[in-house]
Amino acid sequence: MARSCSKEFASNYMLLSPQNLGFLDIFYILFSKDLKNRTFIDCSEGTREESCRRRWIIFASIVAQKLLFLLAKPLALLGSKVEYWLNLVSSNGGFFALVLNYLQGKVVEPNIESASFFSVTEYTDKRVDLDQNIKPGDWRYLSVLSIMAAKASYENKAYLETIVRDHWKMELLGSFNFWNDYQEKATTQAFMCRETRGDEELIVVSFRGTEVFDADAWSSDVDLSWYELHCGVGKVHGGFLKALGLQKSLGFPKEIEQVDNKPVAYYFIRNMLRELLSANKNAKFIVTGHSLGGALAILFPGILAFHKEDLLLERLQGVYTFGQPRVGDAKFGKFMEEQLKNNSIRYFRTVYCNDIVPRLPFDDNNFMFKHFGECLYINSFYEGQIVAEEPNKNYFSLLDAIPKSANAVWELARSFIIPYTRGTEYKEGALLRVIRVVGVLVPGISAHIPQNYVNASRLVSSGVLDIDD
Repeated sequence: MARSCSKEFASNYMLLSPQNLGFLDIFYILFSKDLKNRTFIDCSEGTREESCRRRWIIFASIVAQKLLFLLAKPLALLGSKVEYWLNLVSSNGGFFALVLNYLQGKVVEPNIESASFFSVTEYTDKRVDLDQNIKPGDWRYLSVLSIMAAKASYENKAYLETIVRDHWKMELLGSFNFWNDYQEKATTQAFMCRETRGDEELIVVSFRGTEVFDADAWSSDVDLSWYELHCGVGKVHGGFLKALGLQKSLGFPKEIEQVDNKPVAYYFIRNMLRELLSANKNAKFIVTGHSLGGALAILFPGILAFHKEDLLLERLQGVYTFGQPRVGDAKFGKFMEEQLKNNSIRYFRTVYCNDIVPRLPFDDNNFMFKHFGECLYINSFYEGQIVAEEPNKNYFSLLDAIPKSANAVWELARSFIIPYTRGTEYKEGALLRVIRVVGVLVPGISAHIPQNYVNASRLVSSGVLDIDD
């Protein structure tokens, strides 16, 4: 964002530009307090001098983005190969059936655009139906619907059409790829569907999270640029703002001129909601997402509030996020809590056990990021409680290393037990068990997958929240 437009959008800012980072600049970050006049960083006057600890943070963020930029194509190729082989084996009825079909010259090739072509995420959890034991009116219903929508957002349009129509008995309103003005390509995905109950309508907006092999999404996650928005909004994570629709030359104005082949997430979804909600005064909407999708889900009403979109905020029934990272500072948190309270918007930030992502970026004086609102924390026994902050909020602690590893071992053992204790629909496959083995070595990684949140939303003890949908 150019300095000339910052006066209209943000009072202070620090913008990292990894594409302008040279080899010698790496050493400059580490050994010079003054970062002014460097092409890899654009910042306001008050943020030019950085402490040693802050410089290490900037160093880690911008180098990670640079590496991800260089690895984007190889990672995408690897991801496509992994997904192809998973679908190839599945399409042919298993590995041994694939070998037999190959010998007979009858190999069934997977169609990447078909409803039966799944992402790596879907191969960890192939459940498509909503829990029939949790009906509208049960406090868990919107949470269960939201996590299923968040999980489905990782899949292609044909899959979404089939699942939404045939399994959820709802209407798919669209599946979209949105333009990122800073990465100069489409990096943000979302879909919208509608549930009709008589005259009432519920519109679901679901943002896709970070895919395993998506370097662009990972780059948004690790981009620690920030903007301090005007009107007392506070400081907000720059990478997430860019993914939501921040404009290079304009910042985040209330209106922009949309380009047909480059739709921008915030503006496109907001305009679509305006039309849908104006057509039915009884219609409401919810916003959801897992991981990066959760960050975008809670930032969406944040920008609505920044733009004073009161009519839309009045129709927003709730925001449901799962494994959501921190998105702003304490001032932003207070701004959001006030907006949520004034508009009676329910905000459910669900955290499963040792998931590492909700503990990032760090909550300390150097990172400045803070969670806000209440957290629905669910442990590995699916016991839930409402807390202000998830336990071990910054994750890395030598004292907690052994308990986290022991819990990961329990989760691996649980994968063999759970079909007998909870039902066959909770059976876990080979890929998920491999991920759980990795989770023993690096606790917190396997806890982040959507499958854990599907289980947690369905199995958490009823009565944790004494409310009705």
